[in-house]
Amino acid sequence: MSKYKVDITGVNTNDIKVLKAKETKELFEKYQNGDESAKEKLVEGNLKLVLSVLKRFNKEKYNMDDLFQVGVIGLIKAIDNFDLSYNLKLSTYACPLIVGEIKRYIRDNTSIRVSRSIKDLAYSIIKFKEDYLKSHGTEPTNAEIAKQLNIEEYQINFALDSLKEPMSIFEPIYNDGGDTIYLLDQIADKKDMREDKDLMISLRRAINKIKERERNVLLERFIIGKTQMEIAESLGISQAQVSRIEKNAINSVKRLIK
Repeated sequence: MSKYKVDITGVNTNDIKVLKAKETKELFEKYQNGDESAKEKLVEGNLKLVLSVLKRFNKEKYNMDDLFQVGVIGLIKAIDNFDLSYNLKLSTYACPLIVGEIKRYIRDNTSIRVSRSIKDLAYSIIKFKEDYLKSHGTEPTNAEIAKQLNIEEYQINFALDSLKEPMSIFEPIYNDGGDTIYLLDQIADKKDMREDKDLMISLRRAINKIKERERNVLLERFIIGKTQMEIAESLGISQAQVSRIEKNAINSVKRLIK
C-alpha cells in the first residue's frame, strides 16, 4: 500500500473534522429521523476515511480529485444504508463500499482491451471492402468477404465492432428540450421490487433474532466481505469453527424467514 499524503484541490485536509463514536451515533439517530443536516455532518465528519482509502491508489496513475469525489459517493451510500443495529463502526462498513465505488469508476473509465488479432482482422475486412468497391463499384457481401479472408460470416461484424468506442450507459439518446433520456433508462430491470423489499425486511428481522455471535459472523462475511480466515483470526478461533458458525447462522435465518 502506498504511503503518501493525498492532496485534493480545494480541500484543506488539516481542517477536516473527525467525528467521535458518540457524535456519529447521535447524528445517525437524527438522520434516520429525517434530519438531512445530520447527513451532511456525517459526510463531512468522515471525509478523512475517504482520504485514507485513496492512499491505496497510485497518485501518479490516477487523478486524486476524481477518485476523491467518487469515494465520497461511496461514503454517502454507506451512510444511507448503515444500520446502527449491526453494532459495527461506520468505518468498518463504509471502507469496502468506498473502495468498490472507486474500483468501479476506474474499471468503467478504462478502455476495453481488444486482442490484436481481432483488430487486424477488422482492418483486413475494411481494406478488402475498399479495394472491392474501387474494382466493382459496389460493396461486397458478407459471404464474399468471408470467402476471400477464409473466415466465418459471423466474425465480420464481431471484428468490425471491436473498432467502435464502448458506449456509456449514461449516454444521452433523446432530448426534446425537457428531461434527457439516457441509455440506462432503456435497460429493463427484471427484478420484482416489491418482493425484493419484502425479502429484505424479513431478512433483517431474522438476522436480528439469531445469536449475537452468528449475527456478527454473517455481517462480517457478507456485509464487510471478510474471509473465514480473517474472522477466525479476529475471534481467536479456528476457520473450521467459523465455518460451522456461519452454516448454523444461515440455517437459522432460513428457518426464520420461511
